[in-house]
Formats: sequence, structure tokens, C-alpha cells
Amino acid sequence: YTEWLWFDSLGYGSVYATILKTKVLVFFLAAIIFGLLFLGNLVLATRLAPKTEAIWPWEIVRRLQPILRLNVILGTALLSLMFGLVAQGNWQVILRFFNGQPFGIADPVFHREVGFYVFSLPFLHSLQGWLLGALIITLLGSAGVYLLSYTVQRLRFDFARPVLAHIGGLVIAILGLFAWSYWLGIWELVFSARGLVFGASYADIHAKLPAQWILLTVVLICMGLILVSILRHNFRWHNFRWPVYGIGGWIVISIIAGSAFPALIQRFQVQPNELALEMPYIEYNIQFTRAAFALDRIEEQPFPAEEAPSPQDIAENEATISNIRLWDSRPLKDTYNQIQAIRLYYDFNDVDVDRYIIDGEYRQVMLSARELSAEKLPVQAQTWVNRRLQFTHGYGIALSPVNEVSAEGLPVLLVKDIPPAGDFNIERPEIYFGEKTNHYIIVNTKTEEFDYPMGDENVYGYYQGKDGVSLGSFIRRLVYAWQLGDFNILISGELTPESRVLYYRNIRERVNHLAPFLKLDNDPYLVVMDGRLFWIQDAYTTTDRYPYSQPLGGINYIRNSVKAVIDAYDGSVTFYITDPEDALIQTYQAIFPKLFVPAGQAPESLRVHFRYPEDMFNIQASVYQTYHMEDARVFYNKEDLWAIPKELYFGTEQLMEPYYIIMRLPDEEKEEFLLMLPFTPVRKNNTIGWLAARSDGENYGKLLAYLFPKERLVYGPSQIENRISQDTIITEQLALWGRGGSRVIRGNLLLIPLGESILYVEPVFLQAEGGGLPQLKRVIVAAGDQIAMEPTLETSIAAIFGAEAPPTEPVEPEELVAPDIASLIAEAQEHYNKAQQYLQAGDWASYGEELEALEAVLEQLAELAAEE
Repeated sequence: YTEWLWFDSLGYGSVYATILKTKVLVFFLAAIIFGLLFLGNLVLATRLAPKTEAIWPWEIVRRLQPILRLNVILGTALLSLMFGLVAQGNWQVILRFFNGQPFGIADPVFHREVGFYVFSLPFLHSLQGWLLGALIITLLGSAGVYLLSYTVQRLRFDFARPVLAHIGGLVIAILGLFAWSYWLGIWELVFSARGLVFGASYADIHAKLPAQWILLTVVLICMGLILVSILRHNFRWHNFRWPVYGIGGWIVISIIAGSAFPALIQRFQVQPNELALEMPYIEYNIQFTRAAFALDRIEEQPFPAEEAPSPQDIAENEATISNIRLWDSRPLKDTYNQIQAIRLYYDFNDVDVDRYIIDGEYRQVMLSARELSAEKLPVQAQTWVNRRLQFTHGYGIALSPVNEVSAEGLPVLLVKDIPPAGDFNIERPEIYFGEKTNHYIIVNTKTEEFDYPMGDENVYGYYQGKDGVSLGSFIRRLVYAWQLGDFNILISGELTPESRVLYYRNIRERVNHLAPFLKLDNDPYLVVMDGRLFWIQDAYTTTDRYPYSQPLGGINYIRNSVKAVIDAYDGSVTFYITDPEDALIQTYQAIFPKLFVPAGQAPESLRVHFRYPEDMFNIQASVYQTYHMEDARVFYNKEDLWAIPKELYFGTEQLMEPYYIIMRLPDEEKEEFLLMLPFTPVRKNNTIGWLAARSDGENYGKLLAYLFPKERLVYGPSQIENRISQDTIITEQLALWGRGGSRVIRGNLLLIPLGESILYVEPVFLQAEGGGLPQLKRVIVAAGDQIAMEPTLETSIAAIFGAEAPPTEPVEPEELVAPDIASLIAEAQEHYNKAQQYLQAGDWASYGEELEALEAVLEQLAELAAEE
């Protein structure tokens, strides 16, 4: 009932109705079929059992009969319930089977449409398994009736022909299901992992396939032998030796033909001639893996990768340079939390990357939601009223350009404070639905909701959104008290007839509950649109049933077919289809016609914020490292394996992560928003190429691979990291800061293609050992054989490219050396005293500012002391 109310409150009652009707129909159909099958066979067994006078005292037998009859009825009901629940659990498999759409491609061995393997085969397997379990239980129950009957009445087992026919019929039906399993196993060969690559190999086709047919035939022969024995004889053990021999032969043949023979073929025929025999199957694997992971969409192009960009390249790519990301998400999140959390119960959970038109320019920005962390309230304030009725939502965002730095080494905030102020108009800054909203709340109660702090007082208000389930009746309060495990819902006097409960407020949980058949990206991101805040949650259709496709992480097919958009204020969810050619999303669209809408119906102001998702890109990049090799011989020899390069991040070596960047691609006229990642050859450190995913306009979803020349060295990220670590000027400066009590953080190293060459950029942050504000202090730039580290990106580029670098407006770096030590000590003491005063007053923003100023003074002292 509560599920129905929740789905209906979001306008998706038809979705839940489809799921519920399917589950109910399958449950009752399966339970009734099993009940009729099981009970019918038991009744038949009681009728066929001998009717002679019992050798046991008849009074005992007569008294036991009602008890046995009741136990049989209860047992049948319980077993029917279990088999109904098992069948109901396959509701998705059943719906996909009856609504499956074609992929438009057939497998190369059996020439069956891929949809047969994705939709039909799982259903047939589940049906075969359910029937096999039902018949085995029925056989055991029927045999139990006969054994009990013969034990009570005769103490000997001279089964009559009708009894043998009944038991034999059940055994034959079970063997028929085993034969069906062997037939289904033929199609399963396209998922074999026996050979060199995933999919049916030479040994599978020339040994395992014949073995499946042999075993199927053996089972059919066993069925015939049992049938003949039943028709010809009463029960005598020697008369049933041929069925016993048949079943024994089946076991032996299954070992020899099913396992030993394919293994022998693999070892003695395939391995000595592996390339020649496996060549066509390697080609199948390459073709289908590339199709399943959409690698066949990648457009490969050569990239000259000249030694270093020219000054002309720098001048012609000013927009690219002005959007190079200097801020890393982790130090930026710490900085946001210290300078923009405002109150201790607010928290910035994650920092997202996006792009906006700001003052007529295409700018890359980083932003984060100021979410409520009610668990951070003081212990005495952790009341039910505060947690469920009053502190209900976060408020506003922090937003800053990826490349701008203040004189103090802090981000330049374009949106800040409470209420939000800056370059963006946000009319609805309240965040009722987010990444940290993990508990339910009740709105429109007698208790005013805390909206935001204003000086020494607070501003209160009421929720005006449309989400939520009404608690206007006693029945609803009762069922939600039960559903949410909270008795206060039933007895609280703060609730009114207009009160509504909001739950499943975590956006990932919300989307997953609406569409459990979709896999979700790990990084939903926030968008400012038309004065409101929206979350975009990328979702994937996946399967592990795509023939010949190499599995990765439990899947071997993926499409980013859906973008779920969630209003951060009212929780409404819209599912936009972004890959209408995907057969899986077509299938789900046929099942739930009212759940999805075409991406073309999304507002243009929203579509411009769609970006290629990182999880999808990571999966494709992982597969592409091997499957960029399309020649079967090259693939077999692994002549050109790639790897993801390593970088030094926060003092630890790690694999580079894909990063968003605004840049102008070769042969393109303007800059665009891309997700990219470089590659290196396996066990080598030079760069071999890079993969990019486009996100803007009509080019959304297009993949480009730029391949570097193989005949000469192009420095890779780890080589650049080593060169930075070996530069005496840079290492001396970093060591000086480290001795001054600060923690030096080297951020993400970015490879930036410019013109026909590449530029490397790495930010350097300073953070006090005690966990002060991370400040961006230097930017390292590497081009060819030259490396420079200066206070800003512009000055570092100018240090390498000289006066021909483009005109910029660099941020004035702070003065690093004070006139004398005494004045610096006095200044530090003044900042410390002010910080303590603000701490006692609870003014966290001013407290943070004084700590920043104190840290800057201490750094100057450290540098001055070193020079002395």
C-alpha cells in the first residue's frame, strides 16, 4: 500500500501497477500450477496404493489419517507459497521475455538474433529450473506416499504396474527436463570461457557441441528404456537393470564426452595450432566485444604529437588555456567546507564539474550542494522534532571557475553564502533531495521548518513542493508508522491533515526504487537551471548475455541510455532516453511506456548540461586498451596492449582518472566540453594516444581516439611526474614549504592537447599539517623539455613561451617574504587572537578567514627563516 502511494505521488502509479500485476500474476499462476501438480500426484498415489487390510492395528492407522491429511494440505500450501515466490522473483526476466526487442545482429555460430540470448534464453533456463524443482519435489512426495502405504499395509514392495507407471512417468518427465537443459546448453556455448577468448571456441564447436547432442540422445534413450520396462514388467529388480545401466552410462558419458573429450581436444589439437584454429573465434570476439561496449563508434585519427606547442598554438587556443582545471575536487571540497559551510550542520558532500555561459564566455566550473547533515547537530538537539520536522533541507550551492585563484590561494566564488549570492539567480535554493538525504522527513506540520541562518537569528518557512504522501488519515499514519518503524508518526500532535511524508530522498535510492532494472553511475551531478537546482543521474542498461563479448566487472554490454533528472526541491523525476537505438531500453520502454520520455523533449537549458558519464567512459577505456587491436593476429600476440598511465596525486602514485576539459579539437572551429584520458603502452611510460568523449550539442556521445606516432618518444604522465620530482628548483621550493609546517599537495596532472602537441599542467596546494585550508600556491607547466612552476598558470606558460604568450590578467601573487621577522610574529599573534574570539562566538566563517591569514603569515616566516 505504501509503495503504491509513493509511486502514485510521483506520477508513476502505472509503473508500480505493471510490476505489481506481474508479480501477483506470476505468483498465483506458479503457486496454483505447483499445488495442482503436487497435490494431484499425491491424490493419484493414494488411489494407486494397495488397499489391503493394514498389518498394523487399524485404530492407530485410522487416528493418524486426519493428521496426515492435514499435514499434506499444509505442506502443499507451504511448498506452493515457496515455488510462487521463486517464480515471482523472476518478474524482470519474464517481462523482458514477452517484450524483448531485436538488437539487429545475429551471433556468428548459430545465427540466432542476439535478443534470443539476452531475453529468451534466461527465461527458458528459469522455466526449466522451476519445472525441474517442482517435479523432483512431486516425485519425492509421491514416493513417500507409496513407501508409507506399503510399509503400513504390506511390509513388502511388490509395486503394481500402475504404481510403476506413475513413478516412471515422473522420472521420465524429469529426464525430459534434463534433455531440455542439454538443448539449452548448446546455445550457452557462445558464453564459454574455455578457449583463448570469451565465446564458443574451436574445442567448444568441435567437441563440446557434439557432446551436448550425444548427452541429449543418451537421456532420450534412458527415457525409452524406463518406458519399455514399465510396460513390460511388474516390479522386479532384475527387470529394471537396463534403465539402471542406461542411467549409469549417462553418468559415464557425461564425464567423458562432456568434460574429458573437450579438454583433450583443447590440449592436444588446439594448443599446438592455436592461432590457426582459433583465428575465426578471435575475430568474433573482437567484433562482438567492440559492438557490445560501443567501441565500434570510436573514430580513430592520427595526432602528430610534436615535441612542444608553439607560441602560436598558445595564442590560438586561449579559450582552452583559460579553462584548464587547476582546482582538484578533494582539496576544493575541503576548502568549500571551511569557507562556505557557514554552520556546522551543513556539509559539501561532493564537487561536480560542469560548464556554463558566464558573461558571454564558455566557462568550466566546479560546484557543490550545501546539504544538511542533521547528525552534526549538538547531542541535545538530536530530537525527533528537529530531525524529522524542523531541520529538513540543505540550502544553496558554492560555485567557482576551475582556473581562478584569489590572492590568498582560494577559489573565486561566483555563487556563495546564504542566501546564495553571485552571478547565478537561484530562486529555489532549498535542497530536500540530494546525496546525503538518507532519512525521511515530514513537512507541512505545526512545526516551522528551518530554512537558513540570518545573522544571530534564523529564517523559517514551509515546504511548497508537490512531492510527498499525505498523512491526512489515521490509516495512513498507522501504515507509515509501521513502514518507517517510527511510532511517533502515529502519536505526534505536530502533524496536521495537510502533513506529508517525504522518503527515498537520496537521489540514487530514489531512481533505483523507480527503475530497479537500471544500473546507476556513481557520480550524479548538480545543475543550475531556470532558477532551480536539478540533479542529473546517469543510468545504464547492461547485460551479461551478449554473445562473444568479453565480460568486464560482471557485464559484457552497456549503454548510457537514460538520464534521470531529479528536482532538488520537489523530488520529481524524469527519465530521458538518450540512446533510443539500444534494444534494452526499447524493451523497457515497451514494458513501462509511461516511464520514459525522449531526450528531445528535455528543455534546451537542460540538454546543454548533459555530459558523457565517467563510469561509462572508464569501462570503455578499460576494454579499449585491448580491443583497439582489430587484427586477430596482432590481438593474439598482444603486440599493442595499452595501459592507463600513472600520476602522483596527494603524494601517492595512482592511475589517472578521466577528466573533463573545455578545448578545441583538431580541425574543429570552436572549443567544446570533453571527457578525456591518455594511454601508454603496457609496461612503458610514454604516451601512445588519448581517448575523448564529446558532450556538446549534436556531437554528444561521439568518441574520438587520437593515436600518437610509434616511432618516437612522447613523454607520458609518469615521466613528467619524475621530471618534476627531479627539478632542483621545484623540489627545493616544495621542501622549503614542507619544513615550514605545511603539507604540500601535488594535484591531478592534466594532459592538454594544444594544436599538434601537448601541454602538461599540475597544480600545487599547501595545507597546514593540522588540516587548514588547502590553498593553490603554484602551477607547474611542462612542455617538451621545459618545466616551469610559477604562482599562476599564465606566468608559468609565459616562463616557458616567453613574451609571445597570450595577454592575460594574472592574479597578483601574495607577497611571500615579509620585511622582518618581528612584524610577522606580531601579525601572526593578532590573527590568532581574533580567531579565538570568533571561535568562542561561533562565527565559523570569520574564524576560517583568520586561520587562512595566520597560515599565510606562518608560511612567510618559514621562507624568511630559510633564507636567513
